[in-house]
Parts: sequence; C-alpha cells; structure tokens
Amino acid sequence: MARPLSFWLQLAFTVFVAAFLIVPVILSMLAGVTANYMRGLSSGLTLKWAGEVWGLYQGTIFLSLQVALATLVVTLLIGVPAAWFLVRHPSRLSRMFEEVITLPVAIPGLAIALALILIYGGVRDFRASWLFILVGHVLYTLPFMVRSVMAVLQAIDARTLEEGAASLGASPLKRFLTVIVPNARPGILAGALMVVTLSLGEFNLTWMLHTPMTKTLPVGLADSYASMRLEIASAYTLVFFIMIIPLLVAIQLMGGGRFGGSRKGTR
Repeated sequence: MARPLSFWLQLAFTVFVAAFLIVPVILSMLAGVTANYMRGLSSGLTLKWAGEVWGLYQGTIFLSLQVALATLVVTLLIGVPAAWFLVRHPSRLSRMFEEVITLPVAIPGLAIALALILIYGGVRDFRASWLFILVGHVLYTLPFMVRSVMAVLQAIDARTLEEGAASLGASPLKRFLTVIVPNARPGILAGALMVVTLSLGEFNLTWMLHTPMTKTLPVGLADSYASMRLEIASAYTLVFFIMIIPLLVAIQLMGGGRFGGSRKGTR
C-alpha cells in the first residue's frame, strides 16, 4: 500500500527538526574527541581532552551525582506521602496546598535561589555546604514527583483500593506500603526520572547557590566554556551525555517493564 504524500511530508519535517536539534550536539561532542577541533576528524581522535576534564572537574561530577541522588531520596520521602494525602483528602485546602507546591516551577530559579540566600545565607556553615544546593533542588523538583504520583493514583482509583485494604484490617502504614506504593510505582518511576535529570542539569538555581567548593556539573560546564578552551568544554559535554543517557535508558526500561507487567496482570 503506497504511503500518501502527507506521510512523507510529515516524516521529512520530523527528520529536519530532529537533525536541527541533534546535529549541533553531536558536532560539539565530536570536538571533545578530536586532536584539533578546527580541523575536525581529519586531525585524529584522542581522549586527551576527556582526561583533562576528569582531572579538572571530577569533583563537580561526583557532587552532581551526590546532590541528584539525595534530591531523589528527599523528594520520594516527601512527595509520595504528600501525593497520597492530596488524593486521599480532596478539598479546597488540599488544592491550595497543591498550587503552593507547584509554585517553584513557575518562579525563575534565580528568584528561588535569591530567596534562599536572603533567608538562610547568614548561616555560614549551611551556606557553604552542598546541603544548601540540595534544598534548592528539592524545592524545584518536588512538584514533578508529587504531580506524577498523583496522576497515577487518581487514574487507578487508589482510594477504593485503600478502603478495601482497610476493611480487611490493614493498618494505615501497611495500606500505604503494600497497596498505595506498589500501585503508584509507574508514577514514582516517572517522577524519579524527572527529578534526577532536572537535578543533574539544573544551572540557574545552582549557579546562584554554589560556592567555589560546591560546584556542580552544569556550573563546571559553564566555567569550561567561559575559559574559551573549546576542546575541554566539548569533552565536558561528552562526559555529561555519557552520565545522563544510560540513566535515562535504565529508568525508561524499568518503567516499561512495570507498565508491561501491570497490563499483563489485568488481562
């Protein structure tokens, strides 16, 4: 069966947009593995620049991973129970609370960072610690965890499931851990994906909150570009993609397995 002309036009437009977005990134990363970025691949391939990035910025890489994982743990501990409470007790007050949680998404990261500095900047040890950045990242990413979990709980009518478990004598904690959390797993995985990727890539908020001793990966990347050493900056970009892409693929595969298992169980 011949494809209609509209199909080929849409395909061509999609390929053009994808190339427009992806080709500059690929060229940037290639500059980080070529001996001379001005001459391109003809100058030969090298890992020299990646080695220099590791030597200069390995602290920012480990700190970014530390902050991202800590952000994920805190948003899980706060976001999942908060999402269940908002679904379990719908009211005007809960809707207002939900909007308050969502506010950091609408407010520029620089404004959030400035507010944190004005309130807590006087606490010197806290200001100089990576925990200060962690607070900003939690404020920024918590709405994504809460909304993701809420969407799943509302779709599966978790209130009815929880009430059924209560009628069988399960305690509130047991109902939450054995009924709510397993059924909310797709939303938790989706929220975890967004929290970790946003934390690893967040620049505006982190740039305001960081100190010379608490630089994260995006801040280090900005410094490498500011130094005008394009080979180093490109290699740094390559390191960033090497870190983030396997994480995205792994979480997507985990989420796909969970969704597939739940669908099979309902047939």
